[in-house]
Amino acid sequence: MQATVTVTPAQLPELLLHVAVVRPVFLWGAPGIGKSSLVREFAASLGLECVTLLGTQLAPEDLIGVPELVNGRSRFAPPESIARSEPYCLFLDELNASAPEVQKAFYSLILDRRIGTYELPAGSVVIGAGNRATDNALARPMASALINRLVHVHLRASSDDWLKWAAGNGIHPWIIDYLVQRPDHLWSPPPKTEEPFSSPRAWHMLSDVLTSYGDDVADETLAMLAFGTLSTAHASAFRAYVKTVRHAYDLEAVLKGEAPWPRRPQERDLLYFLAEAFRARLVKELPADKRGASGRGRDLGFRAKTLLVELAEISLECAQLVIANGADGAPVLPTWFLVEVGRDVPRLMAARS
Repeated sequence: MQATVTVTPAQLPELLLHVAVVRPVFLWGAPGIGKSSLVREFAASLGLECVTLLGTQLAPEDLIGVPELVNGRSRFAPPESIARSEPYCLFLDELNASAPEVQKAFYSLILDRRIGTYELPAGSVVIGAGNRATDNALARPMASALINRLVHVHLRASSDDWLKWAAGNGIHPWIIDYLVQRPDHLWSPPPKTEEPFSSPRAWHMLSDVLTSYGDDVADETLAMLAFGTLSTAHASAFRAYVKTVRHAYDLEAVLKGEAPWPRRPQERDLLYFLAEAFRARLVKELPADKRGASGRGRDLGFRAKTLLVELAEISLECAQLVIANGADGAPVLPTWFLVEVGRDVPRLMAARS
C-alpha cells in the first residue's frame, strides 16, 4: 500500500487517541521505525494492557479457539490471551504477513470486536501493524474485505522525534551527537540483498552494544558493530565520526580555522565524514538568496569557498561531494553559491594539474 499522507511518531498518539478508540487502525511503516513500541506506549498512556499477537506465528484456531461442550451444545472457546474481562489493547502485529486463513479469522474480531460469543470489553482498542512489500519485508496482499475494516495510517521516521526520545532513554551520546549532525542517516531504505540497513531500531541496537563495551572500544570492534547494524555508508561515516570525537577533531574547528582538513592517507575516512558534515551544514545554513542573507550567512558562504579550495587540493572527490546534486539530480546548495564556487574551479583545476 502506498502512502498518500504520513504521520510522524510524535503525531501518532493524538491520532490514535481519537481514531483507535472508535475504529480499528492499521499502522503501516518500514521495518525498524518503532511501530510496535509506539503502540505499546499508547496503550500504557491509556492505562491498558497491551496484548500482542504476531500474525506470522498464528493459526486460525489460535484466534477462534477450540470447540467445547456447554449444556450439550458445542461452542468455540477463544484463547485466554484474547478472552479477557477487562478492557485492553489488542495489538495485531505483522497482520499483513499472516496466512490468508489467519487474516480471515481476524475479520469479526476487527470489525465486530467479537470472536464467537465473546465480545471485547467496552473500552478496548484494536490496532494492527505491518511492513510494506516495497521495503522487501514479509508481506502478503490483504483482502479488500480486511482493508475496508481498518483505518489506515502511514508512519514515517522522524529524526527530530527520535532524537527527543533518545535524549531521555539512555541512547549512547556518540549516536545522539552523530544523528544531530546527520539526521538523514537515521533511516535508509531496506536493500534488496540480505544486509543490514539503518533504522531507529538499528541505531538503538548499536547504542546498546556500545554501552556494553564502553567508550574505550577498539576501532576494529567499533567497525564490526557499526557494519553489523547499519547500512555500509552510514557505518563508515559513523566510524569516522568517532575518530573525530577521540581526536577532538570536528567540523567546527575546521570552519573556525582552528584545525586544517586531515591530509594523511590513513585519515581519508575522517576527511570523507567531515566533507559530508560540511555539505550538510551548508545545505542547512546557506541562505537561498544572497541578497537577503544575514552577516552570518554571508560569512559562512565566504569561508565555505575557501575551505572548498583547500579540500579540493587534498581530495577533488571530497570537494565534489560537497557541491554534488541531490539524488533527484537537482542542486541542493543555493545557485548563487554554486556560481561563485564555479568561478574558482578552473583556477583550482589548473593548480592541480
